[in-house]
Amino acid sequence: MATTSVPPKKRPLWKWILLFIAAFLLSTIGYGMVAAGYDTSDRFFHPSLTIVWAAIVLGLYALFVRLMEKHWPTDLSLRRLIPHTLLGLLVGFIFMTLVVSTITASGCATVDWNGFSGTQQFSMFMLFLAVAVGEEMIFRGVIFRWLDERWNTWVALLISAILFGLMHISNENATWWSSLAIAIEAGLLLGAAYKWSGTLWVPIGIHWAWNYTQGNIFGLAVSGMQVGDTILETTVNGPDIITGGAFGPEASIIAVILGTLITIVFLTNRYRQHTSRR
Repeated sequence: MATTSVPPKKRPLWKWILLFIAAFLLSTIGYGMVAAGYDTSDRFFHPSLTIVWAAIVLGLYALFVRLMEKHWPTDLSLRRLIPHTLLGLLVGFIFMTLVVSTITASGCATVDWNGFSGTQQFSMFMLFLAVAVGEEMIFRGVIFRWLDERWNTWVALLISAILFGLMHISNENATWWSSLAIAIEAGLLLGAAYKWSGTLWVPIGIHWAWNYTQGNIFGLAVSGMQVGDTILETTVNGPDIITGGAFGPEASIIAVILGTLITIVFLTNRYRQHTSRR
C-alpha cells in the first residue's frame, strides 16, 4: 500500500523542523556540488558540464522530496523547464539593463565597449548558472516553499528574503544597506516569481541572467565582487545611493524600487490566478 503524504500544516512541528533541517543541509551540500562541478569542468573539461552537475543535484533534491514528502516536486516540472527558464532569463536581463540604463541616464555612469571573448563569456555564463541553481534550490525550493506550506506566503516571503539578504552581508564591500537592498529587490522578487510560476525555473532564470548581465555584460560588481572579463565597461561617478558604489548596482535605490515594482506585478498576477480558480 502506498504511503500518503502528510500535509505540512498537520505534520508535528518537531518532525517538520527535522525534515526542514535535513532538506536545508541537503540543498547546501548540493550547492557545493554544483560549484565544485563547475570548477572541475572549467579546469579540466568544459563549463557546459555545469548543466550535468546542476541536473544531478536537482535530481537529488527531487528524490529527497519524493522520499520524505511522498510526492514528486511540482516545482521541477520538466514541461515548464524551457519556457520558464527563458522567461526568467528575459526578466533578469531586462531588470538589470533597466537599472544600469537609469543610472546612466541620471548622469551617474558612462558605458563604453570593452571587448568580447566567447570562451570567457561562456565560462562565466555557466558559473552564474551554478550560483543560480544552488541558491534558488536553498532559498526558494527549501526555505520559501517549506515556510509557505507550513504557514503562509507572507511569512515565507519575509523570512526567505531576510535570510537571502543576510547571506550577502559577508561579501566584499557589503554593508547593512546592501544586504537590506538585496533582501527587498531580490529576495522578495525571486520569492514572488517562484510563487507565481510554481517552479524553480523562473527564479533560476532571473538570478542567472541578473548576475551575468550586471557582471559580464556591464562590467559592474556582482554583490560586491568583480567578475573579470566583461563586454562593456561601466564607470560610475555619482552618489552610492544611486550607483550602488563598490558593491554594485544591487545597492542602488533604483534597483530597490524597480525590484519592488516587479515583485508587486508577480504577486498581483498570482492573486488573480488564485481568485480565478475559485
